[in-house]
Amino acid sequence: MSQINIGIIGYGNLGKGVEISLSQNSDFNLVGIFSRRDPKTLDTKNKAYHVDDLLDFKDQIDVLILCGGSKQDIPKFREFYSTHFSTVDCYDNHQDLWNHYQLLDDITKKHQNVAVIATGWDPGVFSLQKLYSESFLPEGETFTFYGPGLSQGHSDAVRQVEGVKLAAQYTLPNDELVSQIQQGLPVNYTKEKAHIRDVYVVTTGTRSESEIEESIVNMPDYFQGYQTHVYFIDEETFNKEHQQLNHGGYVLRRGMMNGHQSTYKLELNLDSNPEFTASVAVAAARAAYRLQQDKSYGAKSLFDIPPSYLSSLTTEEMIKKLL
Repeated sequence: MSQINIGIIGYGNLGKGVEISLSQNSDFNLVGIFSRRDPKTLDTKNKAYHVDDLLDFKDQIDVLILCGGSKQDIPKFREFYSTHFSTVDCYDNHQDLWNHYQLLDDITKKHQNVAVIATGWDPGVFSLQKLYSESFLPEGETFTFYGPGLSQGHSDAVRQVEGVKLAAQYTLPNDELVSQIQQGLPVNYTKEKAHIRDVYVVTTGTRSESEIEESIVNMPDYFQGYQTHVYFIDEETFNKEHQQLNHGGYVLRRGMMNGHQSTYKLELNLDSNPEFTASVAVAAARAAYRLQQDKSYGAKSLFDIPPSYLSSLTTEEMIKKLL
């Protein structure tokens, strides 16, 4: 069986998760990890290179998995990577996803590449479940709740704020709203009302706490409109109390048909948010490679990918084992 050759861009928690996931899938070969940091400083047994050397591996890499942040890294470099490689990203700026899709669709079709966007669990797996549940139950309401747990994307966004040295953002579900939904009561659901965001910040000391808080709570696409609490702590407390990576949530669809209620629910409880996100990205990389082989170029979301393309199983194995 031929292997799919993978490059990893970025070696934070997500990049490390991709590295682990690749080791659990025998149909992948990790060509190298590419980082802006000195490759010699990376704690890995795999080959590591500076990102400036990436194009030297253009003919050796089938799919590039982008593990940079959604706030700055992906918007800054997405056009370059998608021009030269088929890519998978975990871009999680919901408000920009249509623009992201259109931009990469144009580039990848021009250069005969594939870009699988917004993999992970939200957007990603949860998005797919919302599509399924609303297709199966066309009359009803869909509710999505996150947490309690650490949000990687929002934590990264806070770290980009001037004056922030370290940051952790926890998403908490609105328990009162959850209770009302579980009782079957009518609710006025919005994502903003459904969640509370707690942010823990270590400052650099170069900017006032009030200015930093103002920048965070008014950040478009991330915190604006949400009930957000910002707490300033010292670095010792941060390192002691804010290193966990757990997260989770659920998608729930209440559907009605002929006076009967049906409830469709998917729940995730994750000890490691980045490792699960990485595992979805790796499965998407398998699909990206197959789409490339099919010459089905362009941008794709999980909505566009045949489920069988995510799996390493043959059609016979899938039918016998899973159908």
